[in-house]
Amino acid sequence: MSDCSHDSCPEATPQPPPIPDEYRHLRHFDRLARLVGDDGMARLKRARVIVLGLGGVGSFTAESLARSYVGHLRLVDFDEVCVTNTNRQLHALHDTIGRPKAELMAERLRRINPRGTFEAVVKGYDVDTADELLAGGFDVVVDCTDRITGKCHMIATCVARGLPLVTALGAAAKWDPTRIAVADLADTHGDALGAAVRKILRSQHGFAAKGPYGVAAVFSSEPAQEPYDLAYEREHGFRCVCPNGDNGFLTCERRSRIDGTASFVTGTFGLVTASVVVRHLAGKAGAFLFGSNATNEPHTTAPRCSAD
Repeated sequence: MSDCSHDSCPEATPQPPPIPDEYRHLRHFDRLARLVGDDGMARLKRARVIVLGLGGVGSFTAESLARSYVGHLRLVDFDEVCVTNTNRQLHALHDTIGRPKAELMAERLRRINPRGTFEAVVKGYDVDTADELLAGGFDVVVDCTDRITGKCHMIATCVARGLPLVTALGAAAKWDPTRIAVADLADTHGDALGAAVRKILRSQHGFAAKGPYGVAAVFSSEPAQEPYDLAYEREHGFRCVCPNGDNGFLTCERRSRIDGTASFVTGTFGLVTASVVVRHLAGKAGAFLFGSNATNEPHTTAPRCSAD
């Protein structure tokens, strides 16, 4: 027991008040907030974004959007994780083979932001599912798919409905992430997928021969590299190792060519795609202007290739 009188004892050090839960939650995203400010963070929290395609590009896009405080993400992919996804897809781990990509990404993103809303939709985009998937009042649609018929339908549908759309073009068979750029879909160059998409949009969906389309496109001007033949395949022949070789949209047995991919290219595609979305949602200067009446300067210093 203390022998000091009440008057002679030193005053107790006041304790700081407890840290509120909301403060702790916001500190998780503190570094982004210092870039976009309170108003930008409020915009991102309110935003609703749909990401279609969760492969080497889409998985990085979705994760970056979640880490950028986007409050509601709908994650759409029909496919399951295959062992061949390991080199480039965030959800592809030794113990996730055979599980739906959409469900895995939703689980992963809830661990990043438990207060966010992350919907997993195990479906593919096509003319029959378009209305269902795009319903929900989304602020931005993100297309990371690679099936050209569905891709073109999605672009035409979003343009017709006035939905802001970012589309990622060909990320396979590329080596150099510094050749990745952003432009209006009408203005991409050196990208075979972009040229094929424009041809279909003009011939089947009534798009004008000249842009702008008001659709943000992430593309690479780097020439595609031919895939190597591999020794193990020469010895054993082509063998499908996917847990579901024929998933209704793709089948291993009907692929005549398999291009190579590198995570540092596909991942950069995804991160650049996310940057277009976040800058738009946060209202940052220089963000891509969506809509056919908008004028956007291509964000690239890559050399221009010949016309399509």
